[in-house]
Amino acid sequence: MTTDMEPVTEFRARARTWLRDNLPPAPPDTGPPDSKEEWDRARELQRKLYDAGFAGICFPEEYGGLGLTPAHQAAFTTESYPYEMPVILNVPTLSICAATLLELGTEEQKRAHLPAVLRGDEVLVQLLSEPSGGSDLAGLTTRADRDGDRWILNGSKIWSSGAYAADYGLCLARTNWDVPKHRGLTMFLLPIGAPGVTVQRIKQVTGSTEFCQEFFDDVALGDDAVVGQVDNGWEAASRLLQHERAAIGGTSPYMSGARPHIGGEDSPILEIARRLDRLDDMRVREDIGEAHAMMVVRDQLIAHITHGITAGELPPAAGSITRLFSAENSWLQTDMAVKVAGADAVTHAPGDPVDTAEIGTDYLFRAAWSLAGGSTEMARNVISERVLGMPRESAADRDVPFKEVRRGR
Repeated sequence: MTTDMEPVTEFRARARTWLRDNLPPAPPDTGPPDSKEEWDRARELQRKLYDAGFAGICFPEEYGGLGLTPAHQAAFTTESYPYEMPVILNVPTLSICAATLLELGTEEQKRAHLPAVLRGDEVLVQLLSEPSGGSDLAGLTTRADRDGDRWILNGSKIWSSGAYAADYGLCLARTNWDVPKHRGLTMFLLPIGAPGVTVQRIKQVTGSTEFCQEFFDDVALGDDAVVGQVDNGWEAASRLLQHERAAIGGTSPYMSGARPHIGGEDSPILEIARRLDRLDDMRVREDIGEAHAMMVVRDQLIAHITHGITAGELPPAAGSITRLFSAENSWLQTDMAVKVAGADAVTHAPGDPVDTAEIGTDYLFRAAWSLAGGSTEMARNVISERVLGMPRESAADRDVPFKEVRRGR
């Protein structure tokens, strides 16, 4: 820390006062955002943070940030829990896409987009997964073909969170079919409103329509849209995925506000038991203790992994440890809520002591935590190969030109 940097204690005190005087209390969690109005509100709140000097705490000053440390960000995040915050901009805009641009973007890209993101003027999303791809991201078939001084993009992406409300997407496409699959990819910064881009929303079992599918029909992009190097998009994707695992696991230094995607900030089980008058049940008390212990372990694990990565004692891939644990914690918190609520978890009427509708919806969404931020199986692979140094699993198509790889119809 430089000598002229504001001490964390003073920064925390200043943030506490500003948050108290300028932001309303946090509203109840209503799940993933499904309306443009929610995104407009998030942009408005982000602009308030920016104007007050509390946006982009760990982003460099030359790109609109404050250039402070993860300790400053952690202090602000803790103080911000009780208040309404633009949390839907955390993932993927700030912690994943903007963080990737900060590392790999050209100077022009960083100066054009990072300040806009921190002001709330731009929302960025990931355009990675494909309808037939599963977890094999490198096996994608969306293609970008060279046509003179431009690229022509064709294909489809799916499961893109918030794409209907976004301005740009980081889109991974195949630009070379004559090399093995990992070596023929390129990352593009794609305007969502470009001619030839169609966005369709997907309705989930919970009723949410946050996820989208995108279709690209002869979308023209210039060389200024390339992020990183042509045909070296797997490096860009790998960096992006590291940021994604850090975001989902809770170790990203680029987020503020509550983090429901890692199991919330407090276990809801105690409040559920209290409102349903079940605190005298010994088994319920044991469930409350187990749920609380998981939250304590989660917070300690996040602190430990964050310190290790920041100090260079652990590789960035160690973020997969917290990503995996956050999924297991979310499963446990959801299951315990249903267990403690009992029959009340599947019935709901106005005036009920607990919002049992939210308990049921959370349970329906439970499986998503196996997939968000990369599947838990992929997280285990990353931990074993890139953290523990175990041998890579075999792959029949590893050194085969992609045009020769057999694919199902």
